[in-house]
Amino acid sequence: MMNSPRRTERRTELLAAGAAAVTVVLWASAFVSIRSAGDAYSPGALALGRLASGALVLGVICAVRRAGWPPRSAWRGIAVSGVLWFGFYMVVLNWGEQQVDAGTAALVVNIGPILIALLGARLLGDVMPPRLLAGMAVSFAGAVAVGLSMSGEGGSSVLGVVLCLLAAFGYAGGVVAQKPALGRATALQVTTFGCVIGTVVCLPFAGQLVHEAADAPVSATLNMVYLGVFPTALAFTTWAYALARTTASRMGATTYAVPALVVLMSWLALGEVPGLLTLAGGLLCLAGVAVSRSRPRAPRTPSAQEPAVTRGAEAAREAEAAREAEAAREAEAAREAEAARGAEAGQDVPAPGPDREIGPRTG
Repeated sequence: MMNSPRRTERRTELLAAGAAAVTVVLWASAFVSIRSAGDAYSPGALALGRLASGALVLGVICAVRRAGWPPRSAWRGIAVSGVLWFGFYMVVLNWGEQQVDAGTAALVVNIGPILIALLGARLLGDVMPPRLLAGMAVSFAGAVAVGLSMSGEGGSSVLGVVLCLLAAFGYAGGVVAQKPALGRATALQVTTFGCVIGTVVCLPFAGQLVHEAADAPVSATLNMVYLGVFPTALAFTTWAYALARTTASRMGATTYAVPALVVLMSWLALGEVPGLLTLAGGLLCLAGVAVSRSRPRAPRTPSAQEPAVTRGAEAAREAEAAREAEAAREAEAAREAEAARGAEAGQDVPAPGPDREIGPRTG
């Protein structure tokens, strides 16, 4: 029974880690789908189609589970994250990736976890242990290596870099705003209503979406729906579940695994063979995530049985000492009684002295 709280805590940590892993894998797969859907849909139309698909799925799940409305205290965080992350971030990132090559976009956007750590420490009071800082440094170095290896010639523009930078700030601000809301509402509520708010923000692109959907190939439209159902509805929910059980800084560092998985998925799905620098960068990203999520080894604490054994030994020693003291008192009383009887009988009884069996009296 004494280990039950520890087992519960360990189970919660494993579930949160599993949810984070699902998020990272699905977000990595989104890059492969965006490449296909992005050829047929403009940035705003693609973001609206993705968010509308996700909001529809999440709405059905909420209705089935009777999730209800979030409490009033959670709405501020939900609204800010919905505008910045679900809406602004997706449109600006899609637009920025059309202006710069994939490597430059990866480099600029991957300052997001660093911004999350800084904002989390400033606004949320997140602790930044040395392991987290070291892991983020290693992962960012890996992201730089991946970005450099993927950079094309003459494919970047100042506008594209600025857009990717704005996307990174939108992502960081949305995560930090979402964290307090998760303390007042469920992960499903925060994700659903954040996605709905993002959809409303993107409604000005509805005309483009209708026009482009009429000419888009089926594969592109299916990829857009996939983006809404899995990397948005499912992945953002698992993200919120994990974020509610850890710090924003640690969750932000976890997303550094995305570049490594994108390299692997592009290799398997698109046949894009990565170079040595790309592979090395991907491994650095994964190594950094492992370091940032690790925890220092806790000092060994006695098991539940050890205190009982110790208390038992102490009790035995105390009982033995009490028996010895009682035996000494009985012997002393016997000598005094014998001396008293001798005095009454007029015998010369030696005065009490050292007891040969018990030894000299002390104290």
